[in-house]
Amino acid sequence: MLADHATLPRATHKVPAIRRRTTSDRLRAALQILACGHVRIASHRETAWASITFAGTRHRLELLFEGVEAVEAGEHFIAELPDYEFDIPRQLVADAAVMEVDHALTPEPRLAVSVELLLLEDA
Repeated sequence: MLADHATLPRATHKVPAIRRRTTSDRLRAALQILACGHVRIASHRETAWASITFAGTRHRLELLFEGVEAVEAGEHFIAELPDYEFDIPRQLVADAAVMEVDHALTPEPRLAVSVELLLLEDA
């Protein structure tokens, strides 16, 4: 005997939406790896960027390294960032620069770093 679909109970639960990782998500994850997990990303701004031959996005991030171990990781981060080989699918990091650094020792060691990265779409 076939069931009448009109009389069957309807499911009331929703399947959770799967959020795809964006390029910004992947960039933040890569920066966390470079910082050995010792960074807090205070802000992240992304703007579209294009030239005659390339398209991409410019990213400005404000990073905080708090505590002795984190500050040491931050100093390593600053030294390595310009030459770091990022692994972000379909993106080429054309430029990665430290724009500003603020170092404080009291009440606890703290390093604030502003970075700017230019990501180009890799065809």
